[in-house]
Amino acid sequence: TCVHNSNYWQFGDYLGLGAGAHGKVTLPAENAIERRAKTRNPRTYLETAGGAACTAQRLERAREIAVEFLLNALRLTGGVPLRLFVERTGLPAAMLAGPRREAVDRGWLVDAADRLQATPAGREVLNRVLELFV
Repeated sequence: TCVHNSNYWQFGDYLGLGAGAHGKVTLPAENAIERRAKTRNPRTYLETAGGAACTAQRLERAREIAVEFLLNALRLTGGVPLRLFVERTGLPAAMLAGPRREAVDRGWLVDAADRLQATPAGREVLNRVLELFV
């Protein structure tokens, strides 16, 4: 994995600067995640380089935030420590227990108490893995 991309896959925050840029900001006081996208057209971006140049999608439901984290983290071949889920989402690891057990039983996640890691078979069907957590 490219070091530059590891922040995205580990659910870190990042700023999007310029036309077509994307960003993600964690809002712990609001129990929310906000995804931001700047307009793609450079001329439109320059003409509206204020709030109108940016759209935002707010994730506030715990399940939405958990799935968004997993969507990124399970792409990493080595997965991520379970504690990173708690640190980056502010959600309890216990909320993943049932779907996680089912994914392990199906051979889609590695059976490790302290890691979230997809097996090669799980990475092949990542959308199906994520559906278990919705």
